[in-house]
Amino acid sequence: MTETPVFRAEGVGKSYPGVRANDDVSFHVMPGEIHALLGENGAGKSTLVKMIYGLVRPDDGRMTLGGALHAPADPRAARASGVAMVFQHFSLFDALTVAENIALGMENPPPRRELAARITRVSHDFGLPLNPARRIVTLSAGERQRVEIIRCLLQDPRLLIMDEPTSVLTPQEAELLFATLRKLAAQGTAILYISHKLDEIRAHCDRATILRHGRVVDSCDPRAHSARDLAAMMVGGQMRVVDRSGRQAGDVLLRVAGLSQPAPNAEGTALKDIALTLRAGEILGIGGVAGNGQEELLAALSGEAPSAPGTVTLEGADLSREGPDPRRRAGLLAAPEDRLGHAAVPDFSLTENTLLTAGPRRGLVRRGLIDHAGARRFAEEVITAFDVRTPGPHVAARALSGGNLQKFVIGREVLQAPRVLVVNQPTWGVDAGAAAAVRQSLLDLARQGAGVIVISQDLDELLELSDRFCALNEGRLSLPVPTEGLTLDRIGLMLGGAHGMEEARI
Repeated sequence: MTETPVFRAEGVGKSYPGVRANDDVSFHVMPGEIHALLGENGAGKSTLVKMIYGLVRPDDGRMTLGGALHAPADPRAARASGVAMVFQHFSLFDALTVAENIALGMENPPPRRELAARITRVSHDFGLPLNPARRIVTLSAGERQRVEIIRCLLQDPRLLIMDEPTSVLTPQEAELLFATLRKLAAQGTAILYISHKLDEIRAHCDRATILRHGRVVDSCDPRAHSARDLAAMMVGGQMRVVDRSGRQAGDVLLRVAGLSQPAPNAEGTALKDIALTLRAGEILGIGGVAGNGQEELLAALSGEAPSAPGTVTLEGADLSREGPDPRRRAGLLAAPEDRLGHAAVPDFSLTENTLLTAGPRRGLVRRGLIDHAGARRFAEEVITAFDVRTPGPHVAARALSGGNLQKFVIGREVLQAPRVLVVNQPTWGVDAGAAAAVRQSLLDLARQGAGVIVISQDLDELLELSDRFCALNEGRLSLPVPTEGLTLDRIGLMLGGAHGMEEARI
């Protein structure tokens, strides 16, 4: 007897003004299967899963769940039918606690004390520990992702949709998550999995459906293909190879000495005697587990959290007490991890979001007057140079897929020709082709004489990009070591807080 798919899509389509997001999409997910949904940013993955989850209604085609028609009017109806979803962009209320946010996603939440106990037990069982009483505003991006995952696992779904769930998890957390997914699959849960980490797909997914420009172009067993083969299927051609050549370290651009700051809140991380130097043409990689001071360090370097005099100097000028705008005028730019809410205002157009950071350096605001035409031209320049898939600069930031918004945010900073650029998680949620393009843009920027600091949890990314590597642990920065010849075992020791083991090589 043939087993009935948990979910099936037949000829599903969806159009927006000027864009055909999905076109005649057909595929199915079997019980106990971890099914990958692959495609470039803008290929239609997010629109497709939003239709499954009831956030968007298809224009044509049909969907079935367990053999019955599946046409949820809203996410509540989708959850009631047995569909749960972990979003790429967090759907959490900052002012509420972990337990309160999880309760909002449940139709009949248990009493608060019982729910808190369940959250504690389940999160520890899955290796993603959470304190139910903590407010969301105090959590790092990685910890917020844990809340989304645990909220879904508490629903005992028939179909679990995961959109980039490991993008801000450590390798160890990711392995624990996959162990959990295997347990769920063994119990018959169907899992629809979106990720741009192709090695992750090859290691853990049973089957893959590949989208390109909104259409299904292939279906395969990802374990039978290389990551490069999968990427080629996604883009319809060969992948570009990142070029590291032509760079040479010059004079010191940025010097940080004795930078210490208290934690911004009760759950934040204090910075403790941070010291580093960055030379022209150099890329410095900073790795660390989420919540060890990455956001605090970027805030201190960007000027969002000014520091004591003499702690941050750019080409000899003391910028320690300066805010973001003066630092940008001087050439010290930054791109934070949280692209939707911190790096970009969700309801602002791309043109308006350009003004947020490019105004001071590109002269888009003069004597209190905004150069709207200039801002629009610069937004169009970013869209073109970084292949941002969008109808135009008038579109709101929230309307872009996560990867396309990430490309816009990075492009907006790179095209301002900074002297120093600090980026946190530069390729979070970006497809393989776009990730290579973003990384190449950072290498090109360094080749032109800028200094770049890359803060990332992706160790492969850091090893590919950086000339020297530091580890951030509990707000302390290790001494830098050359990336060449650096092993993962040695990185693991550094990430674990083995400070003082390495000799400074500045």
